[in-house]
Amino acid sequence: MLATAVLLVGALFGAGTATARAAGVPTEFGTDWHDPVTAAPPVARPHTKSCQVALAGTQFRDFTPYRGAYTPPKGCGDHWSKVVLRLDGTVKGRQYDRLGYLHVGGVEILRTSTPEPSPDGIAWHVEKDVTRYSDTFRSPRDVEMLIGNVVDDTYTGVIDVHVTLTFYAGSPAERTPDRVLTLADTPDGTTLTTPRNSERIVAEVYATGSGGGCEEFWYLTVADPASYSCKADHGPYREVQIKVDGRTAGIAAPFPNVWTGGWSDPFLWYVVPAPGAFDVRPIEYDLTPFAGLLDDGRPHRVEVSVVGVPAGQAGWSTPVNVLVWQDAHRDRLTGAVTRDTATDLVNTSTYTPGSENRVDTKAGHRLTVSGYLDTSHGRVTTTVTRALADTSVHRWTDGENTDGLDATWTDDQTVATTGSGPARSARTLRTYTLDGVTTIGSDNRLRTVLTLGDRASVTELRGGRRTAWSRLDDTYRGDASYALDAPREQRHAVGTSSERYRSYGSRGCYDHTLATAQGALTLDRRGC
Repeated sequence: MLATAVLLVGALFGAGTATARAAGVPTEFGTDWHDPVTAAPPVARPHTKSCQVALAGTQFRDFTPYRGAYTPPKGCGDHWSKVVLRLDGTVKGRQYDRLGYLHVGGVEILRTSTPEPSPDGIAWHVEKDVTRYSDTFRSPRDVEMLIGNVVDDTYTGVIDVHVTLTFYAGSPAERTPDRVLTLADTPDGTTLTTPRNSERIVAEVYATGSGGGCEEFWYLTVADPASYSCKADHGPYREVQIKVDGRTAGIAAPFPNVWTGGWSDPFLWYVVPAPGAFDVRPIEYDLTPFAGLLDDGRPHRVEVSVVGVPAGQAGWSTPVNVLVWQDAHRDRLTGAVTRDTATDLVNTSTYTPGSENRVDTKAGHRLTVSGYLDTSHGRVTTTVTRALADTSVHRWTDGENTDGLDATWTDDQTVATTGSGPARSARTLRTYTLDGVTTIGSDNRLRTVLTLGDRASVTELRGGRRTAWSRLDDTYRGDASYALDAPREQRHAVGTSSERYRSYGSRGCYDHTLATAQGALTLDRRGC
């Protein structure tokens, strides 16, 4: 692991400080580079008593899951102000990027991918706030973890991981779900049975396109008659839908995840991965408008599907957790769904052939669901409106020696609540951008230039007045090239990358910038 002392003065940097140094930066990638780092903020930890539990410790060499047992911590009570997951991993040699999951009692608490290692080896870690799963952690549970891997004479990297949970005593800043549920497998599909006094229900889906096939790069697929290596019947539009008893209950735009071997150029990601690569964020659906239906005590069919995937084609994983908040003063609640309307799905891809082939895609969808619930504090009506839009331009030459995409996805959701106190609403607008091009030159060098953006705007209102707001901008930029069809030591690879993670709003701000060159960390700056 490339020694950070060569590059950085000190290990910690206060607000407004920066360290940047060109000395010691190699002219090309060697056999070692800096350990993977991200600009995302670490999990804030309270200054209270803590207890740590080892959750998993194993090596992944194949597709055999690790199975163990979880026991709740002793000495920190059974309600916690925060629960923090930490994964520490090491790998060396040669290995692809691999996808993984961690389940406790069947609840998925982490979906992750791995960095690709240097011959000399790397170490990395992932932190995640998992306080929302506190209900799961109050009882002994089975643990299952898998990072599917292949180790042979060529791919030698054994993935070694250790995972812990740290519990902090006290009360959480926000009320955590009373129940965390998973779907049950039945002959008729997957079903959900909620407590009869559920007054808020949120489903989360860890949706990832993967598997090494075209669905890993779903945003590049094209429909006939375009001549491109990855085909889909209706082009690149993807939408993750959730249905309850056959009725569409939620729609969402999937995040365009790029794993650490993505875009045919692992040199882009060796030190700074793409946003979310190590900690995949689940899609959230507020199913509270359906609570009156779900609270009848019977199992209900819940299905998740990805619109746009060619029939019979695999490549998507969509595990579901359901978070439930219960009415503490009533055992049974009643209500009904009063509105469930969607616009027609618009999805057009226009193919223009030429020396540079081109596909222009415009797509969008809008859904509004509303329902009421008679609770201990009166009738409450919840209305969820969600609008999706996708605009992209895909250009490529014959033989795909030049292949580029400029795409923007928006996912705009408003959750409005009336009937119990002043009217409340929360609007979340997410915008994902991907602008990249890969070229193979006459000298048989592959070069990729890529910018990824993950942005979000959140505004909360109560009685028509803004009570909280936040903005997020997480931007990655990379430019890397290497010689194709050459042994690893003769690729003469070079590359720069950077990430700036900025968040600010009514609860404060965070600003962190990283930059690299040829595997060396050249900038680590914190603002605010």
